Amino acid sequence: MKKKLIVQKLGGSSLSSIKKIKRAAQKIKKEIISGNNVVVVVSALGKTTDYLQSLINKTDVNADLKEIDTILSSGEQVSSALMALFLNKIGINSRSFLGWQIPIITNKSYGRARILDINATFLKQIIKDQVTPIIAGFQGISEELRITTIGRGGSDTTAVAIAAKLNADRCEIFTDVDGVFTTDPRWIKKAKKINHLTYDEMLEMASVGAQVLEPRSVSLAKQNNVSLIVRSSFKNIKGTSISKTRKIIEKRNVSGIVFSKNDSKITLLGVPDKPGVAAKIFGSLASQDINVDMIVQNISADGKFSDLTFTVLENDFFKAQKSINKIKKKVGIRNILPVSKVAKISIVGIGMRSNAGIAKEMFRALAKEKINIDLISTSEIKISVLISRKHILKAVNALHKAFKL
Repeated sequence: MKKKLIVQKLGGSSLSSIKKIKRAAQKIKKEIISGNNVVVVVSALGKTTDYLQSLINKTDVNADLKEIDTILSSGEQVSSALMALFLNKIGINSRSFLGWQIPIITNKSYGRARILDINATFLKQIIKDQVTPIIAGFQGISEELRITTIGRGGSDTTAVAIAAKLNADRCEIFTDVDGVFTTDPRWIKKAKKINHLTYDEMLEMASVGAQVLEPRSVSLAKQNNVSLIVRSSFKNIKGTSISKTRKIIEKRNVSGIVFSKNDSKITLLGVPDKPGVAAKIFGSLASQDINVDMIVQNISADGKFSDLTFTVLENDFFKAQKSINKIKKKVGIRNILPVSKVAKISIVGIGMRSNAGIAKEMFRALAKEKINIDLISTSEIKISVLISRKHILKAVNALHKAFKL
């Protein structure tokens, strides 16, 4: 019988102590003993990346991105070698690999590089030689022969990219939770683990605040039809499988509720309603690397002006205001109204495609709790609303109950 090829990704929470590393090594050994080939991708130990970033901040907050990537990538070098040491100690022939040794080739966008290619021939030979590769996630090498990092959560993307390149049977993402839940179980005790999700559902959930998977990794899995499983590092239980389709249970029109607590709202009053004005406004924000999420525009009765409202991450709040103030006179914006302490709540589910009345149920549940809605945005399988942050717990509870999750 042909051996299956499994890619296993271990996050920082799974490797935050020697005890946890030993436990993870035993899980890998168990999979190999069962007759499968395994490729392991590791993140840095615990909060190592945060610590390294703090050293950079104390040295030079405006440091060269190339040097920053060299520093930040060192965390995965330690964890990959430690895991190889433990596996060899328990009888599993393994070896650590850094991104440049394979190589994992990326573009030159230091700090948020994109993977261009992976040397699958080299990895296949390593596996054929009965060596279990322990690969440092989050990193690659550019055509300038400089180390690059793939951005926060980049180890997820590394694992999925390797699984796609090797045509792996599945890619398992090990984390500190049992799988993907109907909402954050730390906030809602009645939250339940979801057994199956589609790529589209997971992508929507990840993009609006669910931190179990990095959105780029889900998008890559969808493009290459990689079978994903989110599993617990600490419990031997079935996780959440993510694939192209799933059976729609009639009562489960909504699969999950996701919320984000780090949003801010900016409203621009009296914006001239002329071609090119919106491009100047959002171009100014883009030039400062500020991501804009929800956008609503209201045109005045005479059609000459509009009010433009959008949301940004709270970390970008003051930077966004500064960016808009620089172009305020040139564009002709009359006033800027910044509001912090807002929250975004989203309901997600492929059952929403074929079931009318979901929006009505959502708005009715919030209205019963006297929660006002500031903004609304929708996609085919998602509805997001912006509310005051002080109502977030009450809102999530109300929606979780309304959709019988």
